[in-house]
Amino acid sequence: MATELSNQRKAWSVLIVSTLAFTVCFMVWMMFAVIGIPLRKTLGLNATEFGLLTAMPVLSGSLVRVPLGIWTDKYGGRIVMAVLLAVTVPAIWLMAYATEFWQFLTIGLVLGLAGGSFSVGTPYVARWFPKNRQGMAMGVFGAGNSGAAFNKFVAPVLLVAFGWTMVPKVYAAIMLGTLIIFWLGSASDPDHLVPSHTRFMDQLKALKDPRVLKYCQYYSIVFGGYVALSLWMVQYYVGEYGLDIRVAALLAACFSLPGGVLRAIGGVLSDKYGAHKVTWWVMWVSWICLFILSYPQTDFTVNTVNGPTTFHIGLNVYVFTALMFALGMAFAFGKASVFKYISDDYPKNIGTISG
Repeated sequence: MATELSNQRKAWSVLIVSTLAFTVCFMVWMMFAVIGIPLRKTLGLNATEFGLLTAMPVLSGSLVRVPLGIWTDKYGGRIVMAVLLAVTVPAIWLMAYATEFWQFLTIGLVLGLAGGSFSVGTPYVARWFPKNRQGMAMGVFGAGNSGAAFNKFVAPVLLVAFGWTMVPKVYAAIMLGTLIIFWLGSASDPDHLVPSHTRFMDQLKALKDPRVLKYCQYYSIVFGGYVALSLWMVQYYVGEYGLDIRVAALLAACFSLPGGVLRAIGGVLSDKYGAHKVTWWVMWVSWICLFILSYPQTDFTVNTVNGPTTFHIGLNVYVFTALMFALGMAFAFGKASVFKYISDDYPKNIGTISG
């Protein structure tokens, strides 16, 4: 009884500090969504260069997910996450002193590690909980996606008050504090590791399963869409509706915040109703929202007896934001349901498959 209680405490402690770490990592990963706007003016970037700047952390973060997931299965989430956090701290700090475009791109590659933290934390927290609660655990951890929203609350305030260089300095300090808290609150269990004789290529064999490609496609929509829109929404609100960066960031958070926080609810629903049913509804709601959002601002002229009359059809900022909020909710539930699929089908390879 005492051992079981101790394990439960460890499980919740691991979940709490891992969720904190992932939230901060996601906040850092999405940093260019806000500071990229003044950087674009400072560096004189065109649309392609700006897109490359914001995409660089996402690109490297996607590439490192598989090896990070495999290392988590082999060495444990505690050590892998701690090393990841430690490596990103100096990179974040150095960004404040970068002056050239190539320097920001190079630092952005390193910041991609922060995005890879998801494939470390997911198998790490899942294995501390029984199978019937893994959806909940991964959903709570995945709520760290809300770091994208926190970035939109924190970065604009720092940017307006002190300039963009203060943002990476503050974020580096937050990341360092998170590293300390994570190490003190986390734990390790040798039973959660794959056998020591398991080779790297043996772990990759699971990727040949056709179901993995199906789950990748699901996740490319709900998570890929979430990341892409989180990065571009501030810029879109500023350019399309002419809003101040602080107002634009606040409205963009109406998508990012539910898209992260509500992931925990998606995990609970997936445990209760099954991953397939939740994912089915998510895809339909997402399709409807995206279809309406895709309609461009349109002006057309009709010749009447009183002369030409022009009509405007398009989404105003309020309707647009409401649709983005609904889309964020759908994506949150979908991100949780996809990983419920993975924990059900691949309990021994969660790290590899999640990567």
